Amino acid sequence: MLPLPLFKFPSLLNLDYSIDINNMNTETTIESGSTTPFTDFLNRMHHPASLDLVRSIKSFIVSFSFYQPKPENDGKRAQDFFLSMEAAMRDHPLWTTASEEDIDCAMEGLEKYIMIKLFSRTFSATPEDAKIDYEISEKISLLQTFLKPEHLDIPPIHQIEASLLLAEKELLKINAFKAPHEKLLSILNCCRVINNVLLNVAMSEHVPAGADDFLPMLIYVTIKANPPKLHSNLKFIKLFRRQAKLVSEAEYYYTNLVSATSFIVDLNAKSLSMDEIKFEESMQAAKLINKVTNESSSTCQMSQQQNNECSCSEKMPHKPDATGVFQVLQHGSNYPYMEAKSKGLTVGDVDVLLSDYKDLVSKCTIMCKAISCLSTSEREPLLRQIEKQSAGTLLSQHAGINTATHQHN
Repeated sequence: MLPLPLFKFPSLLNLDYSIDINNMNTETTIESGSTTPFTDFLNRMHHPASLDLVRSIKSFIVSFSFYQPKPENDGKRAQDFFLSMEAAMRDHPLWTTASEEDIDCAMEGLEKYIMIKLFSRTFSATPEDAKIDYEISEKISLLQTFLKPEHLDIPPIHQIEASLLLAEKELLKINAFKAPHEKLLSILNCCRVINNVLLNVAMSEHVPAGADDFLPMLIYVTIKANPPKLHSNLKFIKLFRRQAKLVSEAEYYYTNLVSATSFIVDLNAKSLSMDEIKFEESMQAAKLINKVTNESSSTCQMSQQQNNECSCSEKMPHKPDATGVFQVLQHGSNYPYMEAKSKGLTVGDVDVLLSDYKDLVSKCTIMCKAISCLSTSEREPLLRQIEKQSAGTLLSQHAGINTATHQHN
């Protein structure tokens, strides 16, 4: 069903057609000095002569509510509007003497304003997008537990930890912004860091910097960073970044991240320099550990709620860190009654205690199975971490593995 024409909605004709500067300056860009185009655009829109342009912008934003979210259609609608507004600006008195750079800056400001206003309507707009985001993030979280640079044939000379960490941080910034341009800049900055590593190594080692070295490093950085909503971010940039600007270096690096994401989605043992059996064992172990992590997180929240209700403990729940679930038993902070005295318990506490006991044993069993699937080199650091938290003896006995066994291995 087509939307009714604008004149059918008298309230729209009375809209406040001013551009709100105060509410739009909360998002800053990572590109040095590039706040000027956006501020200049907002200032020009406050000029009385810009009333016709402001009306067009506001009407376009309102018109999005007439349609059900359909990403491809929404993208085309936005791209067509950008083109029509660029033509209108070129013919407008406010830009009569403007240079091409001035027009481009104005369009950058327009794109940012429009897409910030429409962000909740256009970003990850369908359930399918959310599903894909979740699946990618889950797979990456599994790979993070065991994937190493050598599995992607990244040579030691390129494994510069500080630089790779910087690339990860730049990529993670992608979710800090709502404008397509700034999301794209996060990708560009990440890729530039990687490219600089390759160039510096090439110069210092007197070896050629091949394009084949770039993609594996980008894949590794993407896995290490695991940026949330990766699929939705890439789709948002493709649909709503002005097509005339998604070219050259921007297009090259964007395409590489799309390729890296596709590689991760389809990744299996044959994709890596890794034994197939070892790969499957590592994936299964990672799934077990992640299962414990998720269950522990849920239990921590439930336990804390019980603590608050019965005032058995004043400690806040400890969230498992990215290295695993092994802090779940630290100081007993995640379970009620750890500080309680027997004389303070009631008959009604028995059910809660039994439930917590079963939950603890279940998690211990799953954790030990996961640990037993790991190689000796991977298992020992984890066991040392567990032992530091006073849980090592219990887990080692339960899994039938102990320090002496590791020494023999």
